[in-house]
Amino acid sequence: MRARNAVSLGLQTGVLVLVAGATAVATGSPFLFPSLGPSAYALVTAPDAETTEPHRVVGGHAIGVVAGLLSYHLLARGLLVTDLPPAGSLDLTRLAMSGVVAVVATTTGMVATDLRHAPACATTLIVALGLLSTPWEGVTVVAAVTVLVAVDAAGP
Repeated sequence: MRARNAVSLGLQTGVLVLVAGATAVATGSPFLFPSLGPSAYALVTAPDAETTEPHRVVGGHAIGVVAGLLSYHLLARGLLVTDLPPAGSLDLTRLAMSGVVAVVATTTGMVATDLRHAPACATTLIVALGLLSTPWEGVTVVAAVTVLVAVDAAGP
């Protein structure tokens, strides 16, 4: 019985991520990004948890996007974690500080508004480290999370 439940939960999580992936393929937009996986997992495996209430999932990621965008554009604009500057350089320090400030701001924002959803701290790092750092990409992230929540709510 446990194996059947594990497979069922795995497939349900896969369906949520599949919708995001199919949307990314169809639109060419970044609808599939790393922090969507933990959100899908949490929605499927802990549906009654406070942190998976739809407004907390969407709100937490929205806070993460805003904090990440602000941190990135104030501290590390033009830098990208996949193209690291040299060790000890000012640019690498700026990029690292962008990530730190974004996580602090996201955590503060989620706690202050009671929109706690841990995967949003991954979203803020994705944005603050330059991976999805334009306002349009931020909107896309929130749209993808909203679709994820809607598909989950419509599921079995």
